[in-house]
Amino acid sequence: MRNILPSDWKKRIRHFLLDFDARVDSTLFSSAVGARELYERFSTFMDRFYVGRWKRWVFIEPLSEAATLGLGGLIVLLALAQPAFRETADEDWLKKSDLAVTFLDRYGNPIGSRGIKHNDSIPLEEFPDNLIKATLATEDRRFYDHFGIDVGGTFRALVTNAQAGGVRQGGSSITQQLAKNLFLSNERTIERKVNEAFLAIWLETRLTKNEILKLYLDRAYMGGGTFGVDGAAHFYFNKSVRDINLAEAAMLAGLFKAPTKYAPHINLPAARARANQVLDNMVDAGFMTEGQVFGARRNPATAVDRRDENSPNYYLDWAFDEMRKLVDTFPRSYTERVFVVRTAIDMNVQHAAEEAIENQLRQFGRDYHATQAATVVADLDGGVRAMVGGRDYGASQFNRATDAMRQPGSSFKPYVYTTALLNGFKPTSTIVDGPVCIGNWCPQNYGHSYSGTVTLTQALTRSINVVPVKLSIALGKGEKNPAKAGRAKIVAVARKFGIVTPLPDTPSLPIGADEVNVLEHAVAYVAFPNKGKAVTPHAVLEVRTGAGDLVWRYDRDGPKPRQIIPASVAADMAGMMSHVVSEGTARRAILDGIPAAGKTGTTNAYRDAWFVGYTGNFVCGVWYGNDDYSPTNRLTGGALPAQTWHDIMTAAHRGVEIKDIPGVAAPAKPTAADSAKVAGDDNASPAPPPILTKRGAEILVRVEKMLDEAAKTVGKTSAAPSASPAAYSSGAAAFSESLAAATSGGRTSPAPRKN
Repeated sequence: MRNILPSDWKKRIRHFLLDFDARVDSTLFSSAVGARELYERFSTFMDRFYVGRWKRWVFIEPLSEAATLGLGGLIVLLALAQPAFRETADEDWLKKSDLAVTFLDRYGNPIGSRGIKHNDSIPLEEFPDNLIKATLATEDRRFYDHFGIDVGGTFRALVTNAQAGGVRQGGSSITQQLAKNLFLSNERTIERKVNEAFLAIWLETRLTKNEILKLYLDRAYMGGGTFGVDGAAHFYFNKSVRDINLAEAAMLAGLFKAPTKYAPHINLPAARARANQVLDNMVDAGFMTEGQVFGARRNPATAVDRRDENSPNYYLDWAFDEMRKLVDTFPRSYTERVFVVRTAIDMNVQHAAEEAIENQLRQFGRDYHATQAATVVADLDGGVRAMVGGRDYGASQFNRATDAMRQPGSSFKPYVYTTALLNGFKPTSTIVDGPVCIGNWCPQNYGHSYSGTVTLTQALTRSINVVPVKLSIALGKGEKNPAKAGRAKIVAVARKFGIVTPLPDTPSLPIGADEVNVLEHAVAYVAFPNKGKAVTPHAVLEVRTGAGDLVWRYDRDGPKPRQIIPASVAADMAGMMSHVVSEGTARRAILDGIPAAGKTGTTNAYRDAWFVGYTGNFVCGVWYGNDDYSPTNRLTGGALPAQTWHDIMTAAHRGVEIKDIPGVAAPAKPTAADSAKVAGDDNASPAPPPILTKRGAEILVRVEKMLDEAAKTVGKTSAAPSASPAAYSSGAAAFSESLAAATSGGRTSPAPRKN
């Protein structure tokens, strides 16, 4: 083998590279020539189809632009459809919404039900023909003709609403409404409408038209806590949907649009007017003639009178939401959808809470310009014994106890004082009540005066505003921004107590400028009588299947109490807060022989009035105000809220072993002078006169009628002297009995009989 010199290697490499370059150039040249020839052939071929002049601008260009825009629109639609398709990712999507729950009170007595009872025992063929026609004529006349979206109906609704200047006609098809019921919420947003449209088309590809209609009739909310037309027929007419007549079918079909507004047990005239519109729709759609609906117009449906059924609807709505979240935590292999749930509610306390709020609003709501109230009563385990979310569930289903966000005012201050005690302060620590400013904000006390040096107990008792602000600054001492650092510590403590709503950092946070809801604010106070242990508010105590098998139990499977502050700090706070009741702004809340503590709260312009208090047994929060945030007439937390709290807690402690509050001495029996001396939150107005109960008012009306009848009787007897004097004595006796019943709160006892 001969030796190869380095120069030969270089020549070979150079020749190889030159050859490779030549081949690449040749390939590129050949490809370019081939592409040019191919393009020329394609151009020659396409020239046969060339369209010029006016035909091009009339046909070709618009089609080309439409194709381009259509492709772009398709890409956008696919992007918008992703959230909707994610809703259907669950293979068990058809069973997501058919949860059916029967609720019991804490003693095992039925109190109501919620959810959809999917009644497969009634096939679509057995639904009355009148009901099917009424539903289609009112909700979707072209149901069997469209692909899930009624384009013509939607356009017609848009034109009608534009002409009317508001929403007069709905454009959603039955399929779209079913998609909303199965997968979406009721929020009125463009995103929801887009998802609704995609899901409607998706449902049309998965189900037949009859299956969609059956699901719609079974799953739609019909008011009164009922779902589906069969449940509504039983609730409103006390009969199966198979047995309803034309007038009843029209009334049920009218509920799909606004079940709360047209519920016959709440507003029968509105329900009948709506049913008459449904009959008009049936005639317009050609499903019936005017002669066929004449009888239904002349004899409209009458719903079962359920005004005396006092179901705790606000509580049940909240408990059902809790149950739905709880079911999501069960194993995916668990397919049971029918449950019997024992709740923490005590119906005696619930009725007392409802009556106390109604009595106060009926007698003093107009004077104070207060139209709404809410309250929550819970035990020290967090079990909610009673909940009132508003004055009238029939008029408004919005739960002000769980969903309304309102400023707590001075009732937020216990979190501030707790933070201070955790950072070295004592109830006897002194602080100067004097002017203070954070930036250009300078808080003022009620009455625009200052008290000089006061202890923390005195400041909390008298609800001084300046002291909590000064404490927030002192808590952040040593930091670059002491006030901000102090407020951060206060928020952290409030979070431990259970306040989960946003608490924006503002200078006025220490005096309750941020918003909370009644439920979390009331149950957060449990930590004070509970030796520093916070609990989770809950309604569900026990979950069983329809067959009675135990599935879940709170004391075994629920969250456990958590120690958030030392027991000594909780006792110190309870001792401080007891002075608010005994000698401060909440003296109307004093309970006879029962130790109590709490804090009042009143916000700017008197928009919100609070009292949140507790005993060794229960905690209770009460709020008064207006839904539109309009100011009340100087209503303070020490007025109606404290009085309502007193009435509720008095009833809650009947027959209950009274427990002490750690850190609070048992109260002495109040004297007559103490009972007469009451004050509201932040110098509230004098106490109102004794409350006349609803039962007492009814008896007084009856007494008035009896007096009128007695006067007529006297007139007749004066004309007929032979009348028996027994008439006079019996009338007087009846009057005395009724008057005694009215003055004793509406309770009567039988008079002793002579043998």
